[in-house]
Amino acid sequence: MLARILKQQKLLAASIFLFTLSLGVVIGTLATTGVYAAKGQTAAPDATPLIIPAAQSNETDFTRLAKMAEPSVVNITTDYTPPKNAATKRQPRMQAPPDDEEGGGDESMELFRRFFRDMPGGGGGAGGGGARRAPREATGSGFIVDKNGYIITNNHVVDKAEGIKVKFSGDKTEYKAKVIGTDWESDIAVIKIDVKRPLTALKIANSDGVQVGDWAVAIGSPFGLAASVTAGIVSATGRDVSGAEAFQHFIQTDAAINPGNSGGPLLNIKGEVIGINTAIATQTGGYQGIGFALPVNVMARVYNSIIQHGRMRRGSIGISWNKQEKPEILKAAGVSGGVLVETVTPGGPAVKAGIKPEDVVTALNGRPIKDGDDLITRVSEAAIGQALKVTVDREGKKMEFSVTVEDREEVFKDDPRFASRRKDIPSVDSTPEGTPAKFGISIRPLSDKEKADAKAEGRGVYVTTVQEGSFAEEIELKERDVILSINRQPVASTDDVRRIQGTLKPGDAVAFRVMRPINTAIPGQKKGADSTVYTSLYVAGTLPAN
Repeated sequence: MLARILKQQKLLAASIFLFTLSLGVVIGTLATTGVYAAKGQTAAPDATPLIIPAAQSNETDFTRLAKMAEPSVVNITTDYTPPKNAATKRQPRMQAPPDDEEGGGDESMELFRRFFRDMPGGGGGAGGGGARRAPREATGSGFIVDKNGYIITNNHVVDKAEGIKVKFSGDKTEYKAKVIGTDWESDIAVIKIDVKRPLTALKIANSDGVQVGDWAVAIGSPFGLAASVTAGIVSATGRDVSGAEAFQHFIQTDAAINPGNSGGPLLNIKGEVIGINTAIATQTGGYQGIGFALPVNVMARVYNSIIQHGRMRRGSIGISWNKQEKPEILKAAGVSGGVLVETVTPGGPAVKAGIKPEDVVTALNGRPIKDGDDLITRVSEAAIGQALKVTVDREGKKMEFSVTVEDREEVFKDDPRFASRRKDIPSVDSTPEGTPAKFGISIRPLSDKEKADAKAEGRGVYVTTVQEGSFAEEIELKERDVILSINRQPVASTDDVRRIQGTLKPGDAVAFRVMRPINTAIPGQKKGADSTVYTSLYVAGTLPAN
């Protein structure tokens, strides 16, 4: 019995010894390995290795906004065939042209570019001359506004497209889109895709509440890079840009916007749409800190009209005026505010009501008119068929007219400026010598043909030359202009010009109503037809001392 106990104790002692020995070997091995690793760091023995921490979420307002909005922003690719006379060198599509192709004119127009991005390799190759025009691709952006697949983008993104494809971020599927309607005056287009599932639409804000200094976030596909997010602030509101259309008064932002961002949303910090990215001001073709977005309130009105009528329907009363109207024009007319009517459309609402050229529109439905933009906005938003009370000043007398609003597209259907959207002034032709006048112009009577072309109605004189450095040059009277009136006094002869000029003294405001030839093709006119198209406008200034 004693021998058995001793034997068990020996076995236990041997087990403890072996365990202790094994543990010592392991510890020694670990220590040796650690020393070897430290000694093996020969490149930078005194550097401490970096340790990657556990991943943590650092969510901000911007990350939450991006997660919420990205599924609703789409990449748009269009297929199109370049025109026959397109240069072989690849250039950005739908860039707004400069005012003067020779490099002069309004520099701001050269800076105003819409962004639609040609894809690399989309050109027709290096072949010249008779090479076949290869189809090309270009990219833009858009965003979902209805769960059933309705998307808003810029008109210049889909204009003349032969095919439209839409992709979502993180989804390789391409969906074919169809155009529901477009509006070139606001540069808005509505397209639709069929996805067979409900989509997430972005919420819209009221852009009237946007303030300078608010956060602004742009999402789109610059240079084809889908779902790119940039942030900045609202730099200005109600910005008018040279080269923009009458209904485009932009939100300006410094959020980075580049070619390919066209049609993408500009969002507030809540992720609500405040505008649609449309253009940039640039001297390089890329981002330089100035971007423009059409306010969402304008976009919403266009969208609602398109889904109802297939196009944008705007009201009109059938009058036109000079957008660059100078204060002297109203001063010369004896009024402090309003809009001076240049022309009334034949058969239009204003003519039917009794409004005439050289009337000054001072109020609409009893509310004063600030300027032409105020008038066109209020009239365009009126319902077709609505009667408006228009207050005018006619030669110092207050008059009121009831004018029924008509569809703008119908009112101006025969206007070549509206039809072709071209307002280029042609080069000056040689004209007979005229009679000098002290404004700094030479003038002569009109021929019968010039009277007919200018629709001068038996009055007017023809400007043959404009003297360099003269008052006429300063206010931008042009050779080939037809002067119809000065300070609302009719001009039927050169004597009328001298007579009116004799009543003026230095410091007086002078406003000329003129008809100016424009380089515009008339729809339906035969090629080579001998006819000149004129547009009506006012030029004005203050008569200098000398």
